[in-house]
Amino acid sequence: MRTNEKVDFSKFGNMFQQSLVQLILLDRTYSDQIGEVLETEYFDTKYLKVFAKLIYDYKEKYQVHPSVTLMASLINTELMDEDDLIVKQVRDFLVRIHSDPEVTGEEYIKDTALDFCKKQKLKDAIIKSVKLLEKSSFDEISDVINEALKLGQTNDVGYHYIKDFEKRFEIKVRNPVSTGWDKFDELMQGGLGAGELAVAMAGTGAGKSHLLVHLGSKALEEGKTVVHYTLELSETVVARRYDSCITGTKLKDLNAFKEFILEKVKDVTGTLIVKEYPTKSISTNAIKNHLEKLKMRDIKPDIIIVDYADLFKPKKSYGEKRHDLESIYEDLRGLAQMNQCPVWTVSQTNRTGYNAELVTIESVSEAFSKCFVADFIFTLSRTTEDKNNNSGRFFVAKNRFGPDGLIYPIKMDTSNVSIEVEKDSVDPSTLNGNPAKSQKDLLKKKYKELMGEK
Repeated sequence: MRTNEKVDFSKFGNMFQQSLVQLILLDRTYSDQIGEVLETEYFDTKYLKVFAKLIYDYKEKYQVHPSVTLMASLINTELMDEDDLIVKQVRDFLVRIHSDPEVTGEEYIKDTALDFCKKQKLKDAIIKSVKLLEKSSFDEISDVINEALKLGQTNDVGYHYIKDFEKRFEIKVRNPVSTGWDKFDELMQGGLGAGELAVAMAGTGAGKSHLLVHLGSKALEEGKTVVHYTLELSETVVARRYDSCITGTKLKDLNAFKEFILEKVKDVTGTLIVKEYPTKSISTNAIKNHLEKLKMRDIKPDIIIVDYADLFKPKKSYGEKRHDLESIYEDLRGLAQMNQCPVWTVSQTNRTGYNAELVTIESVSEAFSKCFVADFIFTLSRTTEDKNNNSGRFFVAKNRFGPDGLIYPIKMDTSNVSIEVEKDSVDPSTLNGNPAKSQKDLLKKKYKELMGEK
């Protein structure tokens, strides 16, 4: 039997309810899912009831999910009979959503609210079944219970051409994070964007870890939140390299300039988190869990750096290293998409990449298929002579944002983690034959092999 107990979201608090309504507006898939079990009366604040009802009334009438922009118009036209104070609260709430679309604890709020609503529907079904039991309507009881259990299940079947009409007219924002190299930013349309994966490849001792510190430092100086994972170096060693890169102080002189460094890094507006894991001890699941803990502390990454992906343990062993590495890079790409931020990592080349004048795509170690996962790939080449002269070369092997096959001379001093792209690209035919043509031909050949084509 029903009790007089109050059934609403009041026990979760007002911030929880505000975040839930915000998710209902911004996440069409979740809105459809919880809409099967949600009653607007569950909200204990009038303006949230009105806001949620406005969304679902529009969806029911036009079979299209309203956009944030459209909601502003609906407030003006559909709430004319509503109390002025409520209309003002609804309008103010929409402004807050527009100015700050991020929701802290998103997954918790989604799961908790959905679980609450589904349980209420199941309770209703059980109460109805008690009455049916008196009539011995067993089949009907089964139907009532099963129908209640089906409600609120994941029902995303993909992009609906009509229902999701508004979505394709929303401005897509990549929010690219600069590399600190103007030439590369031009190639990448501003830098690496949200949900994208980039890989830098180099031979042993070329300076892969220094490269990642440079990328993290430039993001940090722009006020970004950088989460740097290291599977090879200690946390303090990585942090000292950031000190060197940001201040220009040589690594060997850091202790002597401790006070100077402290004053310099205090002015950095970004946030840096360095997390160390032992080599081959964790899978990408550990990174995922760590990021969730950071979010609980209101730390959301703007860029994730992994030093380096080849040292991860696969979540599932496939028996062959190339398949294991392929799955790791796929997981990293998924991590970028899940957190809606760029992910940078580095990879080891095979022996042909060591001391090569120009490392091309042919030097990819073990898993060539990771080249298909990444959005941007470039190589770092440094011969023994280059290391003595603080020089080297970048080769853009793959670029989903623009041209590739380009070679850029660089100035690289690992003593203070300084890396600069010196000038415009040089003619690829001047080094190792024609690496641009070679890498494209090899990509085609490898792709056909993976697809089983001749």
